[in-house]
Amino acid sequence: MDNYAIADNFSLLSKLMDIHGENSFKAKSYSIAAFAIEQLQVQIADLPKEKIFSLKNIGESTGKKILEQLETGRLDELDNIIEKTPAGILEMLRIKGLGPKKISVIWKEMEIETLGELLYACNENRLSRYKGFGIKTQDSVKQNIEFYLNSQGRYLYAQIESFQQNLEQNLPKAFEGETFLCTGYYRRQLEIIDQLEFVTTIKAEKLQAFFSATESEQTELTDSYSSYKTKENVQIRFFHANEENLYRTLFNTSCSEDFLNEWSQQFPLSGKDQSEEEIFKAAGIEYIPPFFRESAAAIAQAKEKKLPVFITEKDIKAIIHSHSTWSDGSQPIKDMAQDAKEAGYEYLVISDHSKSAFYAGGLTEDRIVAQHGEIEELNRELAPFKIFKSIESDILNDGSLDYAPEVLASFDLVITSVHSNLKMAEEKAMMRLMRAIENPYTSILGHMTGRLLLSRNGYPVDYKKIIEACAANNVVIEVNAHPRRLDMDWRWIHYALDKGVLISVDPDAHSVDEYRNIRYGVLSAQKGGLTAKQNLSSFTLNEFEEFLKRQQAKRK
Repeated sequence: MDNYAIADNFSLLSKLMDIHGENSFKAKSYSIAAFAIEQLQVQIADLPKEKIFSLKNIGESTGKKILEQLETGRLDELDNIIEKTPAGILEMLRIKGLGPKKISVIWKEMEIETLGELLYACNENRLSRYKGFGIKTQDSVKQNIEFYLNSQGRYLYAQIESFQQNLEQNLPKAFEGETFLCTGYYRRQLEIIDQLEFVTTIKAEKLQAFFSATESEQTELTDSYSSYKTKENVQIRFFHANEENLYRTLFNTSCSEDFLNEWSQQFPLSGKDQSEEEIFKAAGIEYIPPFFRESAAAIAQAKEKKLPVFITEKDIKAIIHSHSTWSDGSQPIKDMAQDAKEAGYEYLVISDHSKSAFYAGGLTEDRIVAQHGEIEELNRELAPFKIFKSIESDILNDGSLDYAPEVLASFDLVITSVHSNLKMAEEKAMMRLMRAIENPYTSILGHMTGRLLLSRNGYPVDYKKIIEACAANNVVIEVNAHPRRLDMDWRWIHYALDKGVLISVDPDAHSVDEYRNIRYGVLSAQKGGLTAKQNLSSFTLNEFEEFLKRQQAKRK
């Protein structure tokens, strides 16, 4: 091992000891040793063993640990502390502006263990509530996390959207007369994008020259496709086609493997087509949008002319699930309501956090009364637009909600969600959720699994049992439209619809800007076959008030 590797080990050990709150004197001594080793003009490995112990700022204990590394290539104490440190905490050390003390607060006090969770907390203004963090620090941490995550090469759909749109506009301008058609995961509206894909008529060698000039690296080159990694660390693949096979290639690259296998058995592609619509017309079935080409079942539906009338953004009539400055939102209720009204929505459901979410400024009982008074005043001012009183009530470890029944009864509807203790075994997690679903005050089950895409797996659940319980207890299941959640997973929407469960596409907005999250919820819901009639946030004001009457009847 060279000096830098040994110094890095001591430096990391020092930081992790500070994060874990271990002996501060020892932690500091390792930090000093790391600095001293980095400054040495000779390699420690070339020194006689006894000489190591006479080096400045190297004591007996540290000297022994240097010998351990030279002999084994390992540092046992470091290995042990890494083993009891979540991987996400280690990753935080790579973020500019996050030192051991701040990371310790994030982990021990905020109970955050991944960068994705931390980014989500920044977006919800939670970091600034803790000692040592202000708004400026929060904004800086957010920017540095986003920069780091973007360097990893996997993206949320929402993260890569503007980059994709720029490509779609600029490539045809750069190559006049050539065709570029978006395909792959992005066209199928998948939630995570590993690479952007295009079908194109341009020759590979022309693309090669273009991307070389833009500081991009060619990563693949075959007879049928070429790939490049841009300086922004985005992978782009181009499928090279001609006029004869252009739309066949587009079709083949816009389907899941299961869908394509079934299609190939029933309708083998041949000849030249002028569009994808012609491919479906030749097969004698309804056109299936790319986002729905995931399973063989979609082909059967199209053959029987039973494809859903897929929900669109225009079908959303209301903002359900939003937070104001009463908890961790960044704008007052009046601003949230006025913006929703101006955007053409018919009503707004304010659902700030409940009192167990102390980290998010959750509402105590006396603050609920005050908030409800403000909502009543605003309803008189903004009529016929209406604000409904709601709460996002934490589901406690035993499945109970964190208010007494008489407090829960003061809300028009209750959204119940899990925000803490996300590492339960499936049996306990299911008990917790099932009890909350069976609570007569629960109207909507919020972000079912608590997942954060690319950051945190959801807690283990039995989707079928939860969906069936929601059906039995007249509970709506949310599709949380935040692009880092998209929870419930679209892959289970069809089962919920089969069981007669209402879905609600909700933005989980903490500012008016986050109303745009609805777009990503709709894109995900389309993949599950959701229609406007089966979506609560597509209900008109009158329809929603009738829904609330049915929910009120459950409570008696």
